[in-house]
Amino acid sequence: MMSHDAVELVPYDPQWPQAFRRIRDRLLVLLPQALSIDHIGSTSISGMTAKPLIDIDIVLPSLGHIEAATDVLLAEGYEPRGNRYDDEVWAFLSRGLVPRERVYLCPAGNGTHRNRLAFRDHLIAHPEAAAEYAALKRRLAGEFRMDGDGYTAHKREFVDAIVARALADDR
Repeated sequence: MMSHDAVELVPYDPQWPQAFRRIRDRLLVLLPQALSIDHIGSTSISGMTAKPLIDIDIVLPSLGHIEAATDVLLAEGYEPRGNRYDDEVWAFLSRGLVPRERVYLCPAGNGTHRNRLAFRDHLIAHPEAAAEYAALKRRLAGEFRMDGDGYTAHKREFVDAIVARALADDR
């Protein structure tokens, strides 16, 4: 399915970590059962070109906690975006907040969450890989300006290679 919002990349904003902390503190009050609330995605990597959107994983104790957490997010005005990645990850998008927030609910032990942290941490530790990723993102944003799904799909090979390298390094 092709999205019709333009793929907008902006230079790194040094306010993003502070925005994440503010959002995390609010989410911890709303979802005290959360085991962790992690800043993921490009806005979590200092200096990275990114969509102006704070991506956040909320890890819950089990799959059984997803429904209640979903109800809380819906009551707070988050728009549901469905179960993503065929890995028990539920996505929500903020409405009218600046910066925008994309929140994911994940049960403990979730592979997608593990991979996101591995990717983020690898790019933070390896600036040359981060620079390569930023260049890829800029090229794809030009190619897939009105196709966010295509933009994301064409990053997959690079992301998967970095995740594999990061997980191998952790062994």
